[in-house]
Amino acid sequence: MKTLWLRIAIALLFITVTFSADAQIPDNVIQAALDWACQIGGADCSKIQPNQPCFLPNTVKDHASVVFNDYYQRYKHKGGTCDFHSAAVITQRDPSNGSCHFEYIQ
Repeated sequence: MKTLWLRIAIALLFITVTFSADAQIPDNVIQAALDWACQIGGADCSKIQPNQPCFLPNTVKDHASVVFNDYYQRYKHKGGTCDFHSAAVITQRDPSNGSCHFEYIQ
């Protein structure tokens, strides 16, 4: 029972603070936002490189979800947003999977 409540509490944290790539946005738009976040925006994109914990699944949307969340967690207290021209959305579940864990920074 304690595990269930812990999972619920963690899931509630991610309702308003974790971002993911919007599945309805074309890959080229998401790729442009991902490139900006990695090259100019200051997000840590090392986790989506080959042989790193968030490389698989190797899709633009999965990689963007990791990077968009990293960007938001880094810059939310400095006024940063995570819209990326409507390429990102708030998720209602913890998108972590396998060895890829999405961070939450208070």
